[in-house]
Parts: sequence; structure tokens; C-alpha cells
Amino acid sequence: MQFKEGEGWKACYDEETGRYTAERGGVGAYHLYEINEEIFSLLEDGMSDRDTYKIIGEGRHLYMDVNDRCGPPYTVIFDDDYEKLCPWAHIICSGKIWPDTLTDAAVEIFESEKNNREQRRKKREARKKKEH
Repeated sequence: MQFKEGEGWKACYDEETGRYTAERGGVGAYHLYEINEEIFSLLEDGMSDRDTYKIIGEGRHLYMDVNDRCGPPYTVIFDDDYEKLCPWAHIICSGKIWPDTLTDAAVEIFESEKNNREQRRKKREARKKKEH
């Protein structure tokens, strides 16, 4: 595995899977993303927080943990395979995990989560088939 690292972020290229992933965090928040080669190549130590946030945020959000003191802590799992996709990450979980129905709704509503729509819709359909 090849890593790049900077203040508040770390990115990985896994040669075995050909997958690029990244984590970023700071006070009150932790995020995992699946990124692409282009995003990985843009990341450099010493980048501003704003640039890092923008660049990594272009990827597909896999996982989010929020504990920002504005309410109770919570965790959102966008892709159940986040641990397989990011085996190298030091995952933080500080709150209740959102139920699938709430996560599905957030993905449909928020433009920032559009990269997860296809994956979440397939998962929702599979759940519906299982129920019937």
C-alpha cells in the first residue's frame, strides 16, 4: 500500500485492489472516502484544510462520524463495506449509527452525497426483495 499524509488527512493506494481511499478528520468529525487516481495525485502534505476538504470531498463518501457538541454524536455508514475498502484506516465511532432509512433519505436529498445514490438504491432494492 502507498500512502500520502498531511495535517488531518491520509490517503492510500492499494496496489492489490487498485483502489484509492482517504480519511480526513479534525475536531468533532471523521470521514472516509473512496477517491480516484486523479484526486490521489492532487493531494500533498502542506495543503490548506480548505483545499484538502474540497479535493477529498469529491470522492464517494463511505463513512462519517460526528461528535461536534452541537447535539448527540452520530455515525453515518454510507457503504457497509467501508472496513474492507479501508482496512488501513483508524476508524472512529462515537455515536449511534443512523438507520438505513435515514441514510437513504439523506443520500437522496443532499447533493453532496450524490456519489452514493446508485449504491444505496441497489442496497434498498435488495432489502425490499428480502422482506417479500
